[in-house]
Amino acid sequence: MDQLLKQFELKLREVLEGLKVEFGGIRTNRPTGKLVEEVKVSYMEAVLPIKQLGTIGVNPPREIVITPWDRGAAPAIAKVLEDSNLGVTVAVDGALIRVTLPALTLERRDELGKLAKATAEKTKIRLRTERDSVNKSIETMFKAKALTEDDRFKGKKRVQEAVDRANGEVELLVSVKIKEISE
Repeated sequence: MDQLLKQFELKLREVLEGLKVEFGGIRTNRPTGKLVEEVKVSYMEAVLPIKQLGTIGVNPPREIVITPWDRGAAPAIAKVLEDSNLGVTVAVDGALIRVTLPALTLERRDELGKLAKATAEKTKIRLRTERDSVNKSIETMFKAKALTEDDRFKGKKRVQEAVDRANGEVELLVSVKIKEISE
């Protein structure tokens, strides 16, 4: 059963890391390369994320600078960013692509806050799904007489404690993200 619980904890870590990645793609008032690095660009008969086509830098207070390794990729990158729903202004300056983030309106901040909360709720659902799966495995082991009744209850308790810790971390991540959005 210890192996089952270790695998469960690893799965929870993966789910939380996935949430962090998703939150990296939600815009705040601060520019970050994570906002554009996963945007897919069709270039030379391949679909690649921007991070594989060039370097991404930040010019505070509201600018992201992309320097493609191949100058020919600049128009394709700019076009994809203009067509994306990121709400940014894109300008090609020679081989550089300047992505300017406008200041967030109160309405947009509310939308992004709701998006962050919805993303967190999906993560909590995934955590509960994982919990249910492990609890079913524990029940199966109990019915097969591989676990005692005490071990079954202890295992379920440890699973629930791990889920509670993960939910607490989700709440912390949401509050930090909403704070970043409202800055």
